Amino acid sequence: AEKHAGVSCVTASMDDIQFEEAARVGQIIVIRAKVNRAFKTSMEVGIKVTVQDVLTNVEKIVSVAYATYVAKPVGAEKVELKPVELLSAEDHLEHSLAIERRRIRLGYVQVFQKLMRESNKEGDFYTCEEKDALPTEYTHVQSTELVLPPHANHHGNTFGGQIMAWMQTVASISASRLSRSHPILKSVNMFKFWGPSFVGDRLVFNAIVNNTFHNSVEVGVRVEAYNCEEWIKAEPRHINSAFLVFSAVNNKGELLTFPRVKP
Repeated sequence: AEKHAGVSCVTASMDDIQFEEAARVGQIIVIRAKVNRAFKTSMEVGIKVTVQDVLTNVEKIVSVAYATYVAKPVGAEKVELKPVELLSAEDHLEHSLAIERRRIRLGYVQVFQKLMRESNKEGDFYTCEEKDALPTEYTHVQSTELVLPPHANHHGNTFGGQIMAWMQTVASISASRLSRSHPILKSVNMFKFWGPSFVGDRLVFNAIVNNTFHNSVEVGVRVEAYNCEEWIKAEPRHINSAFLVFSAVNNKGELLTFPRVKP
């Protein structure tokens, strides 16, 4: 992103990430990234992750993801980006698809906001009458992390990937309280940066199971940041939220069934 913009850039959001393959210790991970399309003040960066087994030399796709970046403003004005130079047929295809992904991305947010407004109407609530359903409070996990220099980029902003890794940890613990095994991350949905965090901030992660779907479970994670003054005053900044979907398998590789939950 910064190579294209020529100035410092920050991550604005990540599209939903699907994991096709698990990467394991001893394998080689290859990450390729390129700017697919530059809009007026933002750009889409396509990221392809593959894993190669050193013994068999077989290479498999782990994930293909799309991130939205913006150039850091110089003063009060946003930085306008130059168009992407298209060199191959693949570049032209990704350039065309990027505008459609952007349209879907913006529509996705509007649909979700509408859903939240409708579900928050007075008297609209969900009850689970199923016998032996576990209360979701049983799955609540909270963790606090201090942002240190190795956790941040050259601007002092916390790495988005570091935040996602911490989110996955608390979400995995939350899901494991239902699966009684090691959950496998299948997707990360609606991962958006609502604001930055910096070296020295305390990040508080809250995770809880929202619902189970037979062989999968959705865990919601909310991230709040505090600097020293905000920490004393208990005034957090909401910087991230996401929904992580997990499955779980037994020692035979068979999918496990998750119990029902009661909000």
